[in-house]
Amino acid sequence: MPKPIPIEKVQTGIPEFDLILRGGLPRGRIHLLEGAPGTGKTTIALQLLIQTRGDGKRGLYITLSETAKELEATAASHGWSLDGFAVFDIVPIEAQLDRQQSVLYPSEVELGETVRLIIDRIEAENPEVVVIDTVSELRLLAQDQLGYRRQILALKQFLQGRRCTTLILDDLTHDDGTTDLHSLAHSVIVLEQIERTYGAARRRLRIAKMRGADYQSGWHDFAITRENVLVFPSLIAEEHRTDFEPATVESGLPSLDDLMGGGLTQGTTTILVGPSGVGKSSIALQYVTAAVRRGEHAAYFSFDENFKTLEQRSVALGIDIAEAVHRNRVGWQRANPSRLSPGQFVWQVRREVEDRDARIVVIDSLNSYLSTMPEEQALTLQMHELLTYLNNKGVVTILILAQQGIVGDVQNPVDLSFMSDTVVLLRFFEAGGEVRKAISVVKKRTGIHELSIREFRLFPDGMQVGPKLMEFHGVLTGVPEYKGSNDPLLNGLAETG
Repeated sequence: MPKPIPIEKVQTGIPEFDLILRGGLPRGRIHLLEGAPGTGKTTIALQLLIQTRGDGKRGLYITLSETAKELEATAASHGWSLDGFAVFDIVPIEAQLDRQQSVLYPSEVELGETVRLIIDRIEAENPEVVVIDTVSELRLLAQDQLGYRRQILALKQFLQGRRCTTLILDDLTHDDGTTDLHSLAHSVIVLEQIERTYGAARRRLRIAKMRGADYQSGWHDFAITRENVLVFPSLIAEEHRTDFEPATVESGLPSLDDLMGGGLTQGTTTILVGPSGVGKSSIALQYVTAAVRRGEHAAYFSFDENFKTLEQRSVALGIDIAEAVHRNRVGWQRANPSRLSPGQFVWQVRREVEDRDARIVVIDSLNSYLSTMPEEQALTLQMHELLTYLNNKGVVTILILAQQGIVGDVQNPVDLSFMSDTVVLLRFFEAGGEVRKAISVVKKRTGIHELSIREFRLFPDGMQVGPKLMEFHGVLTGVPEYKGSNDPLLNGLAETG
């Protein structure tokens, strides 16, 4: 069997994009970057030429849709400069105001002459990387489809003869349904912008075609910031298997560990389920603090509360989470779904695990993650892939799921128990005229656990988990009723006058 011929790659200047491309764009080939106006084609093309300039190579940007000054303004908005690579503009007269140099008007020349101008400039500059922005302008000059295809084919043959890496932009403003460029280009990269009902638009890209080269298929979210284009490769959990010996992770609270059958197991997912205010986030915080005390790194992603609220609650529990964050022992991030894409969130989690070796990851809460991005159709599947990845890396993952309602008919907004290895159920109950809290473990795949129900409380003495309370009825219905004596209850019952 013949061996594959090695393919030289050109880096794009966007490291995560190069990961998707398995090293970059194949050198000496023609690549089509297509997307509607505003999807980020020009910005990505500029990053490619800036990288080319940084590598000491010659680059050329040929623009048929905007002037060199407009292109310069676009680059300046990102803090970039066009110095170091050539810019050649062929634009309509109405776009040319206060120009000091000669202007060529596409509306006054035939398609063949315009293509000849492009070829002449490429021969004069002798670049190694060329950007042509956009091919839609060439399509408008064509008298017929056959003539357009012939001219594009001639341009392709010329570029291939020079071993020039070319990025052709297409804004998809034509509506003739033709895909000539798809068959002529070696690779096709598609950009898309999705407007949400509320919040920032979501950008994503995919590699539709790449002849003779490997790449990561599927859609990948990306974002354009002032300084950079940030691409978030979609997660393939099976590519991140790690050999580890599953160990038991303790909470630092012996009574809680007893309930959990000794603690949580590395490489597993635990879901804390209960109504709002019952103490789910506080239990997660207990495990985060224990990890810090062991000298490990933990990550806390909050969709629901700001850091000030978390800090105040941690102090009441006898935990100084602010100090741990300040010393870089805890990575705390406020996740704002109205501005954050699902791919970007997954990428942030990966950075905590891969760059900072987080051993515990808390996601608070699943309700907000799922409900605040209703336009997404595959969030549950994406979460499943993320949890598989975390398990493969030996991370203890804690998910928080708030049930609908406080007491009575308490329901789960979504059933994610199949994703979890351990399910911890929390409930309010009434005893002696007081509202109290109960905790129990209803599932644990990786070992034995207590089948009993225990009381626990949070304030004012930190977290406490009491002895077994065997005389409960109706816990799973959401209306638990305690039939036992007052003796096992934490600190007894308040006196009534």
